[in-house]
Amino acid sequence: MVEYDETHLDRVFHALADPTRRLLLERLAAGERKIGELAEPFPISLAAVSKHVRVLEQAGLVERRIEGRAHFCRLQPQPLAAAEQWLSFYEGFWSQRLNALEVALKADPGGETTKEKRQDG
Repeated sequence: MVEYDETHLDRVFHALADPTRRLLLERLAAGERKIGELAEPFPISLAAVSKHVRVLEQAGLVERRIEGRAHFCRLQPQPLAAAEQWLSFYEGFWSQRLNALEVALKADPGGETTKEKRQDG
């Protein structure tokens, strides 16, 4: 298995666990936005959105740039790639296990699969 920084992955998955933060990332996928613009569609305060952004920043998923009083946020996709790579390992692992289970379930006590039985007649 590929080595991962567990603390970093923990932060990424923690950040992604919240639906509001996932929606914030979706909005940032369209491009850089001010915190106020990010907060517009949410029925929560600007301070609450700012806290969510802080969690995303700690996970490395968002970068904040400050110009005067304006705070601009930009998506940083690299941590998502690391999480996807981690998930891909387990996807392959479980696919192999499930394929082996399928073969075992299709086999009869004599060792022939039901497909082999049909071909033999």
